Amino acid sequence: MFGGVEIKVGYNPINERNTFTCGDRLSGEVELASATKCTVQSLIVKLKGKGVVGWYNGDDTALAGEEYFSIKQEIIHESKGNNVIDQGCHVYPFTFQIPADRDLPPSFRGSYGKIKYSVEAVLSRSMRMDSKAKTEFTLIQNGNLNSDPIMMAPQQQAIEKKGMVFTSGSVGMHVNIARTGFYQGEDIQVVASIQNRSSREVKPKFCLYRECRYFAGDDFNFERKSILKEVGDPIPPSASQTVTRTITIPPDTSVSILNSYVLKVEYKLQVSLDVKYAIDPKLMFPITILPALPESDEEQRPAYPAYGFLAFANSDMPGENSFLHVLRSTGRSTPPPPYGTYDMYPSLANFDGKS
Repeated sequence: MFGGVEIKVGYNPINERNTFTCGDRLSGEVELASATKCTVQSLIVKLKGKGVVGWYNGDDTALAGEEYFSIKQEIIHESKGNNVIDQGCHVYPFTFQIPADRDLPPSFRGSYGKIKYSVEAVLSRSMRMDSKAKTEFTLIQNGNLNSDPIMMAPQQQAIEKKGMVFTSGSVGMHVNIARTGFYQGEDIQVVASIQNRSSREVKPKFCLYRECRYFAGDDFNFERKSILKEVGDPIPPSASQTVTRTITIPPDTSVSILNSYVLKVEYKLQVSLDVKYAIDPKLMFPITILPALPESDEEQRPAYPAYGFLAFANSDMPGENSFLHVLRSTGRSTPPPPYGTYDMYPSLANFDGKS
């Protein structure tokens, strides 16, 4: 800085994870460092939340966005020349309350879009371009599985495949999952009763996928990412076996996003049987991932019920731009279109290579 004004903005973390949720108060400071005595018109701080998506589509660019809120505070009220700032460093505190009456999607960054929340300071001076400083903060959703019957709903599916080429007989499985919703870092217990009536051994395979869909008017984009893959022990020909597998959701997995108009983040747990020289039979289970509970709420985790076959035996962004990192270092959205609105999503049928 030489002969000018440097502006910084930062906020104060309220917990060890450096995250915020709807209704929380966010406080911080704007720091102005002026090399000389100067006159300013105004100093404004904004708290903003928005979602944006975009990508190139041939010669065109697909763009879309939605604003969740924009709240403004005047730190130095607009004036025609009465606001004089002396040489030196000046600190201005501020406090916002994140809207509590809106269904805000959590912070997210993907290949074709993001949901971001930020605090921005804007300094206006006569005959000069505005000076701006911005820092993002991480917003998460409060989620409690016990309060949502859909999240607690168990899932079970079955499949049988006959007449496979190069393999005589049939293979089948009946798979059960205790519920639909899970917390970051939590275990998903999968119970699969497998009947291998074929002439070859089969291997159970488990894969957790993240599917992201981005919407820009009549255009859309799609990406699928494998979060984890696991393979069970082989089951010999003409044998049946009940397999219990514990799939641990990585703690840094981004949470599901179902309440944004411009993007949607969903998870699928695929359970399949690897049959050589044949198309693998697959079952897909929708999974909703919620933010990990604070340590004080760990006792609220629901216990797994008892399940078995016949009688079953039973989610990018660390908050790096906090106040300490920055300063100390010198409307309810419309639900997204239903899945069936677009019929061009790629099939999972041949997504995995054979092992």
